Amino acid sequence: MWQEWLKGEFEQPYFTAIKAQLIEKKQSGESIYPPGPLIFNAFDLTPPDQLKVVILGQDPYHNPGEAMGLCFSVPGQVRIPPSLKNVFKELRQDLNITPPATGDLTQWAQQGVFLLNAVLTVSKHQPASHRQIGWMDFTDAVIRIISERKEHVVFILWGNFAKSKKHLIDTDRHLIIEAAHPSPLARTGFSGHRPFSRTNQYLTEHNIAPINWEIN
Repeated sequence: MWQEWLKGEFEQPYFTAIKAQLIEKKQSGESIYPPGPLIFNAFDLTPPDQLKVVILGQDPYHNPGEAMGLCFSVPGQVRIPPSLKNVFKELRQDLNITPPATGDLTQWAQQGVFLLNAVLTVSKHQPASHRQIGWMDFTDAVIRIISERKEHVVFILWGNFAKSKKHLIDTDRHLIIEAAHPSPLARTGFSGHRPFSRTNQYLTEHNIAPINWEIN
């Protein structure tokens, strides 16, 4: 179904340019994360007819074995990053859910939480290295299309970068929850904004099944 929704974007010159630049980087010997089959993992796990929530991240993790195509998420055996630890602290504070032992957020994605990074690839040990290759043209279009085609989606925007995407979202049809970025570097403004309970309250009010935020 994403294929149908995004067909027009896949046919744009900028998307052809993204593919060409990724091929060129690989041919020059760069390691690119996440691995090819996981670049569209968020789309594969959360089809548009099941989508209820969008959490927007920036770039994939740039260390080996960390990026898995879901923003903030890392595979089960990988140490939980500091930002995600703060997300889990807020989960405990908000819903009294014990922070999970894993940073793998696949269970959220499978319930309709679309874990979208604004940039879908990165070069090894080079943060933000693919910001200029066209991915944001694509993901801005994704956000706009979700806003236009869906009703009653919760958009969770953490940090100034994510908040800069507000203009793509129809606030008459959807809920935006904003806070500071969960990174420890942000210091204040994240703790206590209760995104998980507020999301479920909004979904329930619109007769949409809430998310089970607990990760087993």
